[in-house]
Amino acid sequence: MAEAEAVSSISCSGHGKAFLDGLVLHGKPVCECNMCYGGNDCSQLLPDCMVDADSGDPTFLEPFWMKNAASSAIVVAGWHRMSYDFSDGSLISEELKAHIRKIHASVGNAITDGKYIIFGAGATHLLNAAVHALSSNNASSSPAKVVASIPYYPVYKEQTEFFKSEDYKFNGDTSMWKNDTSNSTFIELVTSPNNPDGDMKKAILQGQFVKTIHDLAYYWPHFTPITAPADEDLMIFTLSKLTGHAGSRFGWAIIKDEAVYKRMLTYMDFSTYGVSRETQLRVLKLLKVALSGNGRAMYEFGYNTMKNRWTKLSKVLSQSKTFSTQKLKPQYCSFSQQIRTPSPGTFPVQISAFASLKCDTSVLEDRSCYEVLEEANITGREGSLFGADNHHVRLSLVRSEDDFDLLLRQINKLVSVESHDKRVATTSTGLGQNYGSTVMECCGNISLNLRMELETLNYNGLYTITKNMCFYYKPCIYSSASQTPFTANSSVRTTKRFRRPYAPPGGFGDPVEASRKLRRDRRDHTAIPWLIRVSLEFVPTSAKFQVALYSIAK
Repeated sequence: MAEAEAVSSISCSGHGKAFLDGLVLHGKPVCECNMCYGGNDCSQLLPDCMVDADSGDPTFLEPFWMKNAASSAIVVAGWHRMSYDFSDGSLISEELKAHIRKIHASVGNAITDGKYIIFGAGATHLLNAAVHALSSNNASSSPAKVVASIPYYPVYKEQTEFFKSEDYKFNGDTSMWKNDTSNSTFIELVTSPNNPDGDMKKAILQGQFVKTIHDLAYYWPHFTPITAPADEDLMIFTLSKLTGHAGSRFGWAIIKDEAVYKRMLTYMDFSTYGVSRETQLRVLKLLKVALSGNGRAMYEFGYNTMKNRWTKLSKVLSQSKTFSTQKLKPQYCSFSQQIRTPSPGTFPVQISAFASLKCDTSVLEDRSCYEVLEEANITGREGSLFGADNHHVRLSLVRSEDDFDLLLRQINKLVSVESHDKRVATTSTGLGQNYGSTVMECCGNISLNLRMELETLNYNGLYTITKNMCFYYKPCIYSSASQTPFTANSSVRTTKRFRRPYAPPGGFGDPVEASRKLRRDRRDHTAIPWLIRVSLEFVPTSAKFQVALYSIAK
């Protein structure tokens, strides 16, 4: 215990942690830094770091458990539970099972009375055990059809196809089979709240040949309103979404039918021979903390954290016409005994583990939304993995505070560029002749030379903008009102070549002749579309500097 406390006291600047079983350098544990942080003490923010919003690692609850470190700690003696089985011959702790029933009763999200409970190494393990159990007594000669409604959790498809079982096969979107009359056996996977969009899903298929698995991993008060206790034949939950302890690999299924329970139990015996005793001991301790006091502290912390994140994200996206997220209806939560709606004057707040971000077609061109975000150093989970279109990307909001702050910063940049470009374009079209003349008088033929250089390079289908060229013009670009130089910021790129997306009618012709033509006719606007594109995309300076640059071309 003393050793663990010594390791936990190592300073990692609030952007990482040292662990008892972590990395060791020169005999001492070292800091394991959060995403995009580095250095011996994790104090260095790494530039141009790719922000990971793909993983659903639920570390947003870590501050709660740090606050409750003492009450949630366990000490495992060397002799603890060395046997394969518990004293009753089972692989399941009866005390832990009783606490699972208590946690559901206290929250009111599932009915466990008169039902069987089985443990697994996370929800993924239990999902395949359930599919196996429901398909193994299939009366049909063909494999059972495993289906899920789009957008669905990708693991449903990936895991089902991975095992290549003769008893079942993944058959895509549930809606495709609503009018099926073949008497085939169906296993419908229903996720509620849904991953990725938080929608409260219900089973679609009905009939004697339909069996349903309800994945209720996110049906907890910190992710969604608890509208009523679920009372389904087969329900699956996971510790990772309840307390955030994904690394403990623990989940449980609540099963009504004894035959299904026994088949799942057999699957568990052959696949892992139960969940480790140390894991079960830790889970028991965590549930006791969650139930302590009024049994609400953990959920209130989680809900307030998620609400705060959604408020910030909604505020940023409210300024965008290009990016948007799913809209969830406010509902009455029996746990909090209130309808979760925003306070007057605030942005609409919805609570979901993930933001299903949609990119407008205007920004996609020939790219997917995933590629648009990737260019902005954001990695999400692309919509096609959920069976959806490429306009959507799932962004995880359940990671650490550092991770969310970095994600929000990058999204803010995306939205800022969008609104910034619109402001510059609007201002440019309204420039007066006097303003343009002031700049022309200051810069003389330098502005004309810039246009010629762009024109000449465009002849070969490429154009080049250099940092030196941008700063070369800086001394002579003034505001007619203040006569103060506009300064290009440090983000102006060094020499870089871009393929042209546009050619003027009739093409560019001979580059030398084009240059001569520009010298003869200073009012020629052939290069203006190029200069607008350059000023908006590849010379990311202040709005005033870009307006001045545009007025030079005019």
